[in-house]
Amino acid sequence: MNRPDHPRARRVLLLAAVATAVALSSGCADASTPAPATSSRQAEIAERGASVMPFNLERTTHQFTKTDTGGVQTVIADDPQDATQINLIGQHLTAEVDRFRRGDFTDPARIHGNEMPGLAALRAHGGRITIDYRTIPDGGRVTYTTSDAELRQALHHWFDAQVSDHGQHATG
Repeated sequence: MNRPDHPRARRVLLLAAVATAVALSSGCADASTPAPATSSRQAEIAERGASVMPFNLERTTHQFTKTDTGGVQTVIADDPQDATQINLIGQHLTAEVDRFRRGDFTDPARIHGNEMPGLAALRAHGGRITIDYRTIPDGGRVTYTTSDAELRQALHHWFDAQVSDHGQHATG
């Protein structure tokens, strides 16, 4: 019988305590913040992304910048002379902005899943987020602006999930 004072039993209890502490501490910051995606999840996201986004993820970078009023999503061609990727980025973002303004976030859900953090609130924004698109020399930029604190937080969670899921193809 293993008693708590037995060395092996103490090691098992100590390992269990450490594992519990690590699990709890990694989830205590914010339950809606996504855990870092595994490389297999990122590969899955890249595969799904290729069916939704016409530009090449290996030749472009997504940048997600949180702001006090919402956030800025920028997609750029890694080679600023790559006119093909730049045109595809512009076409895609223009169409997405039109859908996002209407609360249609079908494409992000197809890539990241319907349980993506922030997605439900964004779908229900009802015009309380101003979403603007602007062409930039090496790609495109989408600016999300809202005075609604809950929607701003949803945008930030949505950005975090994208950075995590896109791995090397995104920065935040």
